[in-house]
Amino acid sequence: MGLSTHVLDTMHGGPAAGMEVALYTTHDEAATLVKRFTLNADGRSDAPLYDNNSLKAGTYRLVFDVAGYFKARGVELPQPNFLNKVSLDFGVAHTSQHYHVPLLVSPWSYSTYRGS
Repeated sequence: MGLSTHVLDTMHGGPAAGMEVALYTTHDEAATLVKRFTLNADGRSDAPLYDNNSLKAGTYRLVFDVAGYFKARGVELPQPNFLNKVSLDFGVAHTSQHYHVPLLVSPWSYSTYRGS
């Protein structure tokens, strides 16, 4: 299945439908945009970000527009807000394995892990 992501809104207790996300490949300090997408009603991309055949070993970055999502949900955020965009840098070592990068997020905290 390659690479996928999923975002759960821990403030409201459900998927982060409508959140904007960007995927980059990275090399040292340089980042190259691969794609931008909006999470569906289940808080996921509509298709894998990379399938097994196109996922390459290397480093990647997912950038989640957390502030934009919560503002769109009508959450009153302080200015400046605590979290704006959450950027997750991660590496892919074994392209034969599935890499799932979930994000659990509120306006004040986030966590992630390598899922399956």
